[in-house]
Amino acid sequence: MQKFLIELEHEPVKEACNIAVKTLLSQGSHFLTNADWGCKDNDHRCWIVVEVDNRDEALAILPAIYKNEAKIIQLTRFTLDDFQKAKNHK
Repeated sequence: MQKFLIELEHEPVKEACNIAVKTLLSQGSHFLTNADWGCKDNDHRCWIVVEVDNRDEALAILPAIYKNEAKIIQLTRFTLDDFQKAKNHK
């Protein structure tokens, strides 16, 4: 499994926040209850980290309305050993 950060953005108005919540809830409560939202700080985006096999599976989680605009970032956690190996291969 790979880990991906999914970022969704919506218009900076209350109605858009409500539509985003309603749309995501229609996909099931998992996305909605596990996402972190920036709306209260006037950053109208939400983020969720998912573990799936690939980027296409991460995209499949989203409602159709967000698929073209979603930002999906593969996350990698490096260890100190990884950095040492990279340093030695210069």
